[in-house]
Amino acid sequence: MRFGLLGTGWWAGEVHAASLAGHPDAELVGVWGRDLGKAKGLGAQFDVPGTDDLDALLADVDAVSFALPPDVQAPLAERAAAAGKHLLLEKPIALSTAAADRVVAAVEAAGVASVVFFTNRFRTATSTWLEQASRITLAGGSVTWLGSLAGSPFDASPWRHEHGALWDIGPHVLSLLVPSLGPVTAVQAGGGQGDTVHLVLSHGEGRTSTVTVSHTTAPLAGGIEVWVHGDAGRLVLLPESGVAVEAHRVAVDELQVAALTGGAHPCDAAFGRDVVRVLETAQRALQTGCREAVVG
Repeated sequence: MRFGLLGTGWWAGEVHAASLAGHPDAELVGVWGRDLGKAKGLGAQFDVPGTDDLDALLADVDAVSFALPPDVQAPLAERAAAAGKHLLLEKPIALSTAAADRVVAAVEAAGVASVVFFTNRFRTATSTWLEQASRITLAGGSVTWLGSLAGSPFDASPWRHEHGALWDIGPHVLSLLVPSLGPVTAVQAGGGQGDTVHLVLSHGEGRTSTVTVSHTTAPLAGGIEVWVHGDAGRLVLLPESGVAVEAHRVAVDELQVAALTGGAHPCDAAFGRDVVRVLETAQRALQTGCREAVVG
């Protein structure tokens, strides 16, 4: 499958481009960017053309791998789907449910395959954890994900600073809690120091989970803890570092399978839209200080 890469930032080069260039069954054929110089520069690193002409790139590929801010990604995903291209999307797929709905509608209208790159969902350890979770009766779970943008490669990302950990880390958290505990039906939210957010999520049938995420934690306090609990005790998912490129290659594989079979993927654009709906509800709960029901 021939891929075009949309995006020229650190994540685009270090993960998406590196993954596609080294993939045995996919081909990176070009890079698109809003800045032509950056597009050409990243393309040159991987011996492919760089361009700011999206239509020209779409005409030469079967699929698109997105590494763009969500508000930029969403309308371009609609264009790519309308052009008949399969979509490997970044999370969150948009910054509003309305925009995410349009992406889903474009995918469905075109009949193309879609996969959202929730990094953890493409780890073998996560697949094993979710399979084990499906065997027990669960009562709830918890995720604490503390980090800092300062000094990280993402410090130069304006949308992360503007929208905070809720919208950046929150999708990763939901990609783990929803498949294990079920869809979120209601959200309670409270803010902490910096962009720290605390959530209590209702999942139906009495199941609940708690979430704490932050991009403004002191370095020595950072870390990730993920677990669910039930009649068989506590099931912990251990974090792993340095797995993004390999996880992306798995996502490429699974997009290709979905494209060939016409089947839906568990992390398709519709699931990505459901995640955006929960995040939007959580944002509203933060602003109102009230428990908010997830509509949809």
